[in-house]
Amino acid sequence: MTIRSVVLGCGSYLPQRVVTNAELAGRIDTSDEWIVQRTGIRERHIAAEGEFTSHLALNAARAALAAADVDPQSIELIVLATSTPDNTFPATAVAVQNGLGIHHGAAFDLQAVCSGFVFALATADNFLRTGAYKRALVIGAETFSRILDWNDRGTCVLFGDGAGALVLEAREQPGTSADRGVLTTHLRSDGRHKAKLYVDGGPSSTQTVGHLRMEGREVFKHAVGMITDVIVDAFNATGMTAEDIKWFVPHQANKRIIDASAHKLHIAPEKVVLTVDRHGNTSAASIPLALDVAVKDGRIKKGDVVLLEAMGGGFTWGSALVRW
Repeated sequence: MTIRSVVLGCGSYLPQRVVTNAELAGRIDTSDEWIVQRTGIRERHIAAEGEFTSHLALNAARAALAAADVDPQSIELIVLATSTPDNTFPATAVAVQNGLGIHHGAAFDLQAVCSGFVFALATADNFLRTGAYKRALVIGAETFSRILDWNDRGTCVLFGDGAGALVLEAREQPGTSADRGVLTTHLRSDGRHKAKLYVDGGPSSTQTVGHLRMEGREVFKHAVGMITDVIVDAFNATGMTAEDIKWFVPHQANKRIIDASAHKLHIAPEKVVLTVDRHGNTSAASIPLALDVAVKDGRIKKGDVVLLEAMGGGFTWGSALVRW
């Protein structure tokens, strides 16, 4: 027997305000056609004034807890992935913990940019499998609208705000690839690529928040190879192949990257969960947002093998195989 981190429920939250490509085209030199052709994005959600990352995360957490039908007091660990915390410190996870009325266990933030949710899932999974905690909340939440240069048409059209969450529980399983729960995770990073995707500010360097800067072509060039590497690692670790995958839920950054990755891995297009058209790139929130969409519309069902992957600034990249 082995301990697996089994998904009990998921939830999400999107700010009310929707910004379409047409609205952006009225403010900067771009067009709906240009954005859709290059990214697949049609609209994104933008947090309201006074609406923070913690507010988005708390709403997603409550939705996940309701879906899992568990008492918030049973949560012993909260791992929140974000690059846009409310404050330099304390961790936004602590605000969520307090908002849920939880005053025990541990809550902390994790920063791996767009790969953050996969990194957070792997971190929580390791804590649960060691027996340190029994039940965990894993959250990806972002307000990327706060770090965008709205005059930079190459980046401001790409990102949106949102949050998603999963409730995980440690359960004994037979120890085979037929187990429910997180089957394997693979995380990688390489700091040589910092200049290709970064924020030009921070407490220690500039004492400012800064703005997101990106070399889009360079990111695209590396993305497909890095993504497929960690997915091959997942297949090798479990003995599974693309045929065994019921649903592919990638980080929602760019439809062209997603399509190219699925094609290279021989994953059929009908297995790919796509939300980038509605959400834009919500960084660490994108995978749990997409999961929640596919669970709610009935695509992802109990027992389905779900493949998650992401790549983000750093570069960071990672994969996770989960049997729902």
